[in-house]
Amino acid sequence: MTFFFHVAPVLLLLGAGMGYSLWARKLTPAGAWLGGVLGLLVFLGTGYLGLALLGLFFGLGTAASAWRVADKRRLGLAEENKGRRTAGQVLANAGVAGVLALLSWLFPEFASLGKLMLAGSFAAATADTLASELGNIYGSRYVNVLTLRPDKRGENGVVSLEGTLLGAAGSTLLALVYCAGQNWGPWLWWLPVAGTVGNLVDSLLGATLERQGRLSNNVVNMLNTLAGACTAAAFGLLHGRGY
Repeated sequence: MTFFFHVAPVLLLLGAGMGYSLWARKLTPAGAWLGGVLGLLVFLGTGYLGLALLGLFFGLGTAASAWRVADKRRLGLAEENKGRRTAGQVLANAGVAGVLALLSWLFPEFASLGKLMLAGSFAAATADTLASELGNIYGSRYVNVLTLRPDKRGENGVVSLEGTLLGAAGSTLLALVYCAGQNWGPWLWWLPVAGTVGNLVDSLLGATLERQGRLSNNVVNMLNTLAGACTAAAFGLLHGRGY
């Protein structure tokens, strides 16, 4: 009974979020249900802080996708399905966080590091989304991440300085929330680095394996979040305390 009263408010919150996502056509029905399940796992493993990080990522990503969407459509850069994210896309961006939260729930001794890694995964997902969605609008020069030569805007593996900085700014917002809920250690600087590393991994994979058709965009996005989580873990283990 105690567990039910502990989880009930979160279920109501997640239900409201799922309802809004369906009403506003931000997620497909399958995407909304999967998002709800992952949200519950995130709460069980990392509490309200993890849920706040998930909500911030979703809010920033949704806003960035909708920003100047008419211009993106005119340039052929708008997301498919009118920006309505599928279950596959939800899993790609939050699946690693869900696994980390589940491990944190099942193994309490892992929870502190797991929470930091979860923050790193969302920092990377946020950096990638903002760098792509806003960089395609505000970038002044688009280059291939491998050759640094001019390349087609919106192509896999093509980056801009403005997009990269906007992605890092999004990671910094995630870091602020994490530090406010955890502690004000070096994570305010290290989490944006973890997010940028994940974003760079995404671009490198996009310029190579994704362009070659050997990896799908969803797999690349999942590896992006995994890289962010692992980078955050490396910083945490080096720091040795105070996750």
